[in-house]
Amino acid sequence: MANDAAASNSNSSIDIRGLYKIFGKRPGAFMDAVKEGMTKQELQEKHSHVLGLKDINLSMPAGSIQVVMGLSGSGKSTLIRHINRLIDPTVGEVVVGGEDVCKMGAGALRTFRRHQTAMVFQKFALLPHRTVLNNVVYGLEVQGVPREKQETEARRWIDRVGLAGFEDNYPNQLSGGMQQRVGLARALTNDAPLLLMDEAFSALDPLIRMDMQSVLLDLQKELHKTIVFITHDVDEALRLGDRIAILRDGEIIQEGTGQDIVLEPADEYIQNFVKDVNRARVVRADSVMEPGADSSTAIEVNCSDNLEVVARVMSESNSTTVNVLDENGQVQGHLNMNATVAAIVKQDTRHSTEGSKFTA
Repeated sequence: MANDAAASNSNSSIDIRGLYKIFGKRPGAFMDAVKEGMTKQELQEKHSHVLGLKDINLSMPAGSIQVVMGLSGSGKSTLIRHINRLIDPTVGEVVVGGEDVCKMGAGALRTFRRHQTAMVFQKFALLPHRTVLNNVVYGLEVQGVPREKQETEARRWIDRVGLAGFEDNYPNQLSGGMQQRVGLARALTNDAPLLLMDEAFSALDPLIRMDMQSVLLDLQKELHKTIVFITHDVDEALRLGDRIAILRDGEIIQEGTGQDIVLEPADEYIQNFVKDVNRARVVRADSVMEPGADSSTAIEVNCSDNLEVVARVMSESNSTTVNVLDENGQVQGHLNMNATVAAIVKQDTRHSTEGSKFTA
């Protein structure tokens, strides 16, 4: 099943090119002014139009989790709704698996939405008059899949998200976390290669939210879907995202891995997002290791392990040094306790007199 999933997701890469969205009666009339530098505030004050997105260029490899984050009004929900064309762009391309969604006719777009994408919403969006089972089968029902197959697939995913035994319950009989599990099961039952998650866990209590993040990461190891995840929470972004794009006023201010953003924030705006991040959970061993093996230790960690893992391994093994292995099990370097601690706590004040930027 995992191999089938990987194959079906091989054409689900997303390339967003030169995407602009202006809300108003005459959006095209102000495109040149926006391209020449008119700000969101100027557009609103002078022309009563709203700049939703400005020159978005973003590539999302198939099978990866792309997080888009920013404050309220930054354009992140507007962006995700362009991917399944719930919103039409003013200018630009949204290419999924080599096909521009913006150029699809009505029939092709309907097929794309039904078979290629699934969406999980912040407010759960469950149908209150339907049981858990009948909510989860809804997408397959719309596709015209035979009822027996609908139920087989739905029950499988209800079980996978931890809701076996609740098939006949109604949404108002479930907690918020359980309702969001229903929403996730409904999206997964569609077997769409592209999963769009708009603030999907934001309405949940912190512990339930962490639990749902774990569920998603565990499923992703098997399914390798292309996931676009919208959030305003930096810790959630860093935990989930293979890559993170941070928006402000409809523009991408910085895009990269979590480690890129924490270690090298592009400006003070990004710096303010990451200043309270637990660096030990973000910085990787291979980014601070010394080259070559240390023959005095047999303790090993992986290049991709974060410094929290490294420190725990050292503590549990009563060792002050570890060797760092690549994905093939070859030693690439070593790391000692002093360097690990220094990488976690070292600060740099290049962007702030308050010293809130961290670097390795």
